[in-house]
Amino acid sequence: MDLHFDIAQMQLSKHGEELCGDSVRRVDTPYGVIVAVSDGLGSGVKANILSSLTVTLATRMLEKGARLDDVVEALGETLPVCRVRKLAYSTFSLLLLSREGRAYLAEYDNPPAFVGRGGRLVDVPRHGREIHGRVVQEAVFEVTDGSWIVLVSDGVLHAGIGGLWNLGWGWERVGAYLSKLGATDIDAADFVRELEHLVQRLYAGRPGDDATAVVVRVRRPRLLTALIGPPRSRSDDAEVTRQLMASPGWKVVCGGTTGNMVARVLGKEIEVELDFPDERIPPTGRLEGVDLLTEGTLTLHRCLELLRAGVRPRQLEGRRDGASRLASMLLRADRLDFIIGRAINPAHQSPDVPPDLAIKHKVVEDIVAELEARGKKVSVKYY
Repeated sequence: MDLHFDIAQMQLSKHGEELCGDSVRRVDTPYGVIVAVSDGLGSGVKANILSSLTVTLATRMLEKGARLDDVVEALGETLPVCRVRKLAYSTFSLLLLSREGRAYLAEYDNPPAFVGRGGRLVDVPRHGREIHGRVVQEAVFEVTDGSWIVLVSDGVLHAGIGGLWNLGWGWERVGAYLSKLGATDIDAADFVRELEHLVQRLYAGRPGDDATAVVVRVRRPRLLTALIGPPRSRSDDAEVTRQLMASPGWKVVCGGTTGNMVARVLGKEIEVELDFPDERIPPTGRLEGVDLLTEGTLTLHRCLELLRAGVRPRQLEGRRDGASRLASMLLRADRLDFIIGRAINPAHQSPDVPPDLAIKHKVVEDIVAELEARGKKVSVKYY
């Protein structure tokens, strides 16, 4: 199975500047992903323009199959070296990852990227190569389930300079901290959020330089199939149940009628969980072979509210109500297949039911939209 790349970023602008002088660009390709980080010389608007031009030009050329030599040449012609300070107008780190686990890294005047697996750093030898007058450090290595990569601008390494540490946080201390985070199972968003909070504290809330970090967590993709509502035709009951049970990854069933249908087709019994962790949400059930069995409309509506509130999986840890468990699984999954039955439940058409609860399909569509906005790959089938 191809690897999945969970990617998140953080950026802090130098104190007093509205724009960050660093830029990040990610491009997904049929074969993997390209990530570029650039630090423009100085700070503010000019630095932002230069770094943005760098990552845009580099990723577009690489996406079209250009060689690194051609990319560096194009950048050299577009962004000359500063005559006074003898520094490049913008630096870059380019990371190319294939879904088979091959990684290529090219770095020019940026801090060396951190590469790790679990709770330890992995030594990745670099080889310098002069390309059109610029020495670029290159590395080719393998990544696998549990690997992680962190690209940073020098503003991260400089955090704490003149304060907690006279010379700044430094590469070794940053690496040690990232290794502790890498040993956990938090996703890339929480990983980079922890890093951002510490960088802010080290700068005492007044960053002395633009600071950027991109976290890539490598793992097997998490798959989820959700069956919501029975099909319009009873003759399709066995087929949708077969699709659900044959699917890899987590299996979710939403709706009492739907759960009863699946149990009938499988010849199994549903065991209702009688505790009410949240009195607003009906209890969940247990059905052999199904990872989560919930009530339908009320649970889905509450799940949508959680997604719209921007809740993160870590915030849902320990919650046992059906909506929270459903939201957690949806957020943790990378690829989601929804099987939506079109059968009408008369109970949901009552005038006593609020309009936003009456149209279950609309709630599901909104949930799909929320997930897609978070970069999830979602497919929907109707029966």
